[in-house]
Amino acid sequence: MKKIVMFLAIIIVIVSSISYMYIKYQANYKIAQKENSQFDSYKDKEIYGAELTTLINKAVDNNEQNNVEKQKDGTYIENDSNSIRIDIKMLDVDDTFSMEKLYGGGMSNFVKYYNEIKFKCVQIQYHDRTKRVKHMLFEQITQ
Repeated sequence: MKKIVMFLAIIIVIVSSISYMYIKYQANYKIAQKENSQFDSYKDKEIYGAELTTLINKAVDNNEQNNVEKQKDGTYIENDSNSIRIDIKMLDVDDTFSMEKLYGGGMSNFVKYYNEIKFKCVQIQYHDRTKRVKHMLFEQITQ
C-alpha cells in the first residue's frame, strides 16, 4: 500500500513539474509575441521621423527595463535574450547611426530635422533563443 501511495505521489510531482514548465513557456512565448508585435509591424513599412522617434524611445525603454548593460560609449551590449538595437541609415550624410547616438544627441533635434522625412524598415533580426526582436535597420527614403 505504501508503494502505491509513493508511486502516485511521484507521478503527481512529475506531472505538476511538467505542467509548470509548460505554463511558464506559454507565458514567456506570449510576452515575446506581444513585444514583437510592437516592432514587427514596421517591417517594410514607410514611417515618418516622428514615428521612428517613438520606436527608438520604446527600444531604449525596453533595454532599460530589461537591464541590458551598456558599454562605456553608451551603446547597449547585445545579449542573447531581450536586447533591442535600432540602426538608421541616413541618405543625406551617407552614414548609419545607432539609436543610442541619436538618443544621446537629443530626440528633439532628430524630430526637428527629420520629422517629415520618410524611413523604411528594411531588416529585422531575432534572438535565436527567445525569438524576440534584436535588431532593426531603417533606411531614409526621402531627403
